[in-house]
Amino acid sequence: MTTRRDFLKQTTVLCSCVGSVRLLDSVFAVERSATMKLGLVTYNWGQDWDVPTLIAHCERARLSGIELRVDHAHNVSPKLSAEERKTIAKRFADTPVELVGFGTNFDFHSPDSRNVQRNIEGAKEYVLLSKDCGSTGVKVKPNALPKEVEREKTVAQIARSLSELGKFAAEHGQKIRLEVHGSDTSAIPVIKSIIDQVPEKNVGLCWNCNSQDLADPGLKANFASVKNRFSDVVHVRDLASKSYPTKELFDLLRAENYEGYLLVEEASTNLSAEERIKRLSQSVETLVQWYAT
Repeated sequence: MTTRRDFLKQTTVLCSCVGSVRLLDSVFAVERSATMKLGLVTYNWGQDWDVPTLIAHCERARLSGIELRVDHAHNVSPKLSAEERKTIAKRFADTPVELVGFGTNFDFHSPDSRNVQRNIEGAKEYVLLSKDCGSTGVKVKPNALPKEVEREKTVAQIARSLSELGKFAAEHGQKIRLEVHGSDTSAIPVIKSIIDQVPEKNVGLCWNCNSQDLADPGLKANFASVKNRFSDVVHVRDLASKSYPTKELFDLLRAENYEGYLLVEEASTNLSAEERIKRLSQSVETLVQWYAT
């Protein structure tokens, strides 16, 4: 089985032989310089692939990592036994593709305190799963600001929940990634008001490339307002997509010497596996081109 280090060497040699290092050298070569790495969120483009298939397709596309969205065909959940968790960890350890973490749907905005606590406890189960499977963190969400509750109260409640979860995750060497998500809570001033109340440094933001990022005063200013609380994961669109100024975001991240993951998350469901792999591979080439300029 090819190791991550062996794969890096093989990819670099292959690209050198064909004389197209700039365009065809994989993002693994970029990884050697401790820069941003490209991976996949299994939201739609990977939802129907089991773990061996996911790894194989990501190797073909030359992606560095995977965030497993829960409740998909991968069937990696807290229901796994200790032995099954070790098997998942070994599958990834034996490949050049890293298991970055788990994308959960737990949120903490409900006016029902029992529901909030259930979500906290559910997220904790995934923290333990992440640790056992060899990944580094769990993604959670803020989803809404209930109309019947004062905004500041909900914001404080979400922050307290994240603090509790962050303390638990820190005990297990894990990170909590708060996705910039939700109809109300995607607005950067709202997400800032939440994260500013969370002192745990292992709790960070997962930038999500929403249209709200571009609202006044603009992407650069919105980015600057929360850049000190970025996690090691950013969700991006297919890098060829024109629906979001991803190159501008890349330049902002690069200026901050960001060293985390750019994880491709696409909503389209009508592409074949081969088309998805091709698009992901093109995103790798685009990222390398961006680094070359």
